[in-house]
Amino acid sequence: MTKVQEHFDHVGSYLRPAALKEAREKFANGELTQEELLKVQDELVKDLVHHEVENGLKVVSDGEFGRSWWHLDFLWNLIGFETYLQEDSYKFHGAKTRTTNIRLNGQVAENPEHPFYRDFEYLKSITPEGVTPKVTIPSPSLVIDRDHRSDLYADYYEDWTAFLDGLAQAYHDTIQHFYDLGARYVQLDDTTWAFLLHQLETFKDEPEKRAKFEKLAEDDVYVINKALAGLPEDLTLATHICRGNFKSTYLFEGGYHTIAKYLGQLNYDIFFLEYDDSRSGDFSPLTDIWNGRDNVELVLGVITSKDPALEDVDAVVARIQEAAELVPLKNLGISTQCGFASTEEGNILTEEDEWKKLQLIKTITDKVWG
Repeated sequence: MTKVQEHFDHVGSYLRPAALKEAREKFANGELTQEELLKVQDELVKDLVHHEVENGLKVVSDGEFGRSWWHLDFLWNLIGFETYLQEDSYKFHGAKTRTTNIRLNGQVAENPEHPFYRDFEYLKSITPEGVTPKVTIPSPSLVIDRDHRSDLYADYYEDWTAFLDGLAQAYHDTIQHFYDLGARYVQLDDTTWAFLLHQLETFKDEPEKRAKFEKLAEDDVYVINKALAGLPEDLTLATHICRGNFKSTYLFEGGYHTIAKYLGQLNYDIFFLEYDDSRSGDFSPLTDIWNGRDNVELVLGVITSKDPALEDVDAVVARIQEAAELVPLKNLGISTQCGFASTEEGNILTEEDEWKKLQLIKTITDKVWG
């Protein structure tokens, strides 16, 4: 059994090149066909992969160039969901998003014609030997009692547990399909845990209100682990625990201590954890997240993707050494705290800046892990 563990990794999304944004706009206006858009996208993904490999990454993504949102494009292409425009945008600090959302319109199931399969097949076809192509999709927890996405479950399922089981099965089948296409590294991105750490802390002295969010955390663990159960042994499964990432702003703040015991139960091989500023708290929860699992890697997001300023190498090395007092160094890695463009708008930095960030991470990785 071979699992990916590189110490130097990246969450997955990259700034969309101007040519891609222009092509997507022309497609939306009916000036380009789907085939013409994909031709532009493929050429830009090919160039991106070249740069990823050139900068020392052994795991590459397609930059999420084929999607507008990090999560919604995947979800609305599953069977059982539809899109709609909600009244309010998502509450980021100092920036407003578009109002797109998804909701149930039937029982959830894998979509054998999901466009992400096609995008992965192309990525795999251009990935050099010795490099692993990574799939990034949102966690099923994004659907469980979040932003009204599961409000209509009773219209299609006998009860809540039947809905959770159906969602888990849809995810399991989807991940297995990616595996059958050649994927050996699938990452589930997740903002729900940041939402929960905020709620659990907010209601720490109000047990009745807190109980609702404790139940949601338990449901998330149940669905995620059920979705991952029985997948092939040589498939690396990762998650990214995100506090929000839109135009260099964020949604949530708070340390991992309120959710660490739940994360420690999740059957992932790799955890990407945000640690780029004081909003993230200290390293003490790492012990519970790692939970003594020898095969688990915690990737510390100690380099920010929100700001072009480069971190001090010695300061970052010192932070890694601090974390290594709690978790063995061999079980640690580093990355940016999030991708560079969780939505197509992207963070406030340039493409040159993002490569400088990755070069910095490579320099630090070589210094720490040799």
